[in-house]
Amino acid sequence: MKNIHKYIATVFGAGYFPGAPGTAGSLVGLALALLVHNNLILYLSLFIVLFAAGVVSSKKTEEELGTKDPSCVVIDETACIFIAFLFMPINLKTVVVGFILYRVFDIIKPPPMKKLEDIGGGWGIMLDDLAAGIYTNICLQLIYRLIPYAFC
Repeated sequence: MKNIHKYIATVFGAGYFPGAPGTAGSLVGLALALLVHNNLILYLSLFIVLFAAGVVSSKKTEEELGTKDPSCVVIDETACIFIAFLFMPINLKTVVVGFILYRVFDIIKPPPMKKLEDIGGGWGIMLDDLAAGIYTNICLQLIYRLIPYAFC
């Protein structure tokens, strides 16, 4: 039972993907989001459960490993990519553009995202990725509304 937090934080090992653990965690989250996208209550419920589990498990794993925001912790990417696609039509273009935007925002952490990491612990780990999801969603919504045929 002691390692359950590490299993959750690493999304059952996706966080050990060589070279790109965040991308692996994002892909797991994307697959889950696409699976439940047509059911808003299930979509939001799954996001809330993943986010809450992420706050707790990432903090415990961080403490256990003695490292701030260890790269193997990818529950943040898995949970928060849900926000990127909230209230968006799903098709190949939105998925590809949204996934790329989410990863870019998560990696470069434009202001004030970087400051969210300073909160520390599970909240700091989760909140910067939540911001990446929000930034991505705003961009997707703007593209969708300002360029009507962009996602056809």
